[in-house]
Amino acid sequence: MTGGELAMMDDYGPPYGQPYGPPALASRTNGMAIAALACGIGGFFVFPASFAAVVLGHIARREIRQTGEAGDGMATVGLVLGYIGSVIGALLVLGFILAVVFLASWS
Repeated sequence: MTGGELAMMDDYGPPYGQPYGPPALASRTNGMAIAALACGIGGFFVFPASFAAVVLGHIARREIRQTGEAGDGMATVGLVLGYIGSVIGALLVLGFILAVVFLASWS
């Protein structure tokens, strides 16, 4: 070995081959978790999507525990948004019903 090759080996490792092994494979994200997150966001615009977010979020979390897939955070956020959207939607429906009853009895 020449001095330049030895210096390269000291600074950057061996100059040939694959010194670090194969690249790590990314874990697969659960599709139901993605759907739960999308429905949780959409639930603020389309009320029934909140219920879908809750159902999909629970299914996704169970699948993630069984298979070890990625996406637990997305499933949890979908669940939380789904529950929040469901409560807001139920309050809006209740408020609408109370307003109709109040206005009907007013005249």
